[in-house]
Amino acid sequence: MNDNFGFVRVAAAVPDMRVADCAYNVREIKQQIDEAVSEHVEVLCFPELSITGYSCADLFFTKALQQNAMQSLEQICAYTRGKPIIVLVGAPLKVDNNLYNCAFVLTDGDVVGVVPKINLPNTGEFYEKRWFTSGRCTVDESFRPQIPSVELWNGDVPFGPDLLFMTRHYCFGIEICEDLWSPLPPSTQLAIQGAEIIFNLSSSNCVTGKHAFRRQMITQQSARVHCGYVYTSSGVGESTTDVVYSGSTYIAENGDLLEMGDRFQRESSLIISEIDVERLRTDRQRNTNFTKDQRGHFRKINVAPIEAEQNSTEPVHRTFSPTPFLPTKANEDDYCSDVFAIQTSALARRWEHTRAESIVIGVSGGLDSTLALLVAVQTADQLNYGRERIIGVTMPGFGTSDHTHNNAIRLMEQLGVSIHEIPIADMVNQHFSDINHDPAVHDITYENAQARIRTLVLMDMANKYNGIVLGTGDLSELALGWATYCGDHMSMYGINAGVPKTLVRYMVRYMAANLFGEQTRAILMDIVATPVSPELLPPDENGDIAQITEDKVGPYELHDFFIYYFLRYGFTREKIAYMASLAFEDQYTTEQIDHWLSVFMHRFYMQQFKRSCLPDGPKIVPVSLSPRGDWRMPSDVNEL
Repeated sequence: MNDNFGFVRVAAAVPDMRVADCAYNVREIKQQIDEAVSEHVEVLCFPELSITGYSCADLFFTKALQQNAMQSLEQICAYTRGKPIIVLVGAPLKVDNNLYNCAFVLTDGDVVGVVPKINLPNTGEFYEKRWFTSGRCTVDESFRPQIPSVELWNGDVPFGPDLLFMTRHYCFGIEICEDLWSPLPPSTQLAIQGAEIIFNLSSSNCVTGKHAFRRQMITQQSARVHCGYVYTSSGVGESTTDVVYSGSTYIAENGDLLEMGDRFQRESSLIISEIDVERLRTDRQRNTNFTKDQRGHFRKINVAPIEAEQNSTEPVHRTFSPTPFLPTKANEDDYCSDVFAIQTSALARRWEHTRAESIVIGVSGGLDSTLALLVAVQTADQLNYGRERIIGVTMPGFGTSDHTHNNAIRLMEQLGVSIHEIPIADMVNQHFSDINHDPAVHDITYENAQARIRTLVLMDMANKYNGIVLGTGDLSELALGWATYCGDHMSMYGINAGVPKTLVRYMVRYMAANLFGEQTRAILMDIVATPVSPELLPPDENGDIAQITEDKVGPYELHDFFIYYFLRYGFTREKIAYMASLAFEDQYTTEQIDHWLSVFMHRFYMQQFKRSCLPDGPKIVPVSLSPRGDWRMPSDVNEL
């Protein structure tokens, strides 16, 4: 595990196996242990009854198979000596006169714990109760051990379903196959008691539709208890007398499927990924309902595997999306519909409640005001209000380019809203004269005066037409403080306050493709292609935009990545930079990422005062900067 970043490398193995041929199975298991060690895997999980095979049936009663299983287990255990890995294997274990279906935890030549299966299937093609005893009988009603340990070749070993395995960096628990399918899976209580990763040694047969259902169940359980979940099931080497086993493997984390193996492979297979325990701990500490149930009694077993050399330098197998706020292609329609529905529903409620006659919006021809205008238009349609009640105001100033100005006018014409054009140059020059500022000095006063004059115009227009001013600033700008205080920072409702910049661009492009005709679509796509700019400085000699926002504050795709992992999980700068270096491997150098991350952090801390007095606005994505909601921070806090 990387001490700084909290990633635990895990693997789910499906060995090529032969039913009841323990010697052959041991050879395959050893080979996969070697492969996992070469890949710096920390915990390797094999299927249920992997030493004997799951489909041995009445052979489980035979002394020969039981003895072979224990001798094989001892060989595998010895094979782990000196290796930096924890291995979980399955085998039958006889205790007194009962036979248990068990998972054995092996590391550095020792068995450190044995977990018996609790829920035994006894319907259809499965008759486990014919051979095995439920592990439930090993604990009492309070989950206190009735059979606390079993004697193996290395001495007394903790035994029972009440075991939590504690390493220096993380805690894990074990359940076996049918346990997950039960009404109260053991993993739920294990997680509540501290297990951050659940390993499931399984032998689940394959029938049509079961694969998708099983995958869904695993991801949902990982989300329900905020855990990592590693699942591996017996492969095609099992008996096909009545059923077929496909060798299903999954690695999930908090509702996300990180890795899934191919099924029906005829050779041994292995999937590897990393569980981010820091991410899990963040969600658990925020969920105040996630507290330990003191009625249960669980034993914590210390596990001290050999530490791998230079493990922290190994790149992670899992991938990180460079655009965490954007949908995948598969769920694009549902995701974008939700975003738009949240925005229009929020605005409709506010419009109805205020009994405003109009919505006043400054339309610049840029992305943010375009999205806000589209939301306003769709809201008016939903409320059966005439679109003329939307008052679009374009306010060309010193930096307004013909390109954006024309797009603003053309878009408003296409959408059928009321159009007002109010040039602000004379008003700003009068203001400069009043405060004795030289208009030839293009400093912060020069820029912010324009933004505040525009807000003054919009507010007064709202008074004149009994309306509310619709804010256009987005989540990314709020995070960076890229707004003029009491200028574009202020409105009567911030419809885009919960939408990061990358999603603003995505939504405008999506709506252009799906909601509008050819002429409007062409305008919207031109707006999408226009560089982001506040247009507060005069255009260049060619009349083009001279002030590009991303040249000043950095790429918004990077900032949105920083926002997601900083606000959602509270990760350190070092971890965010590391993850960004993987997500943007071919786009930005490490030096560029470090530079823009420093810019982001400095601006984020210094600009909190602007967020402390934000107007209302709906939350859209999993994070928000509302001072009444997700993010509450002193305005004068020191940068961490």
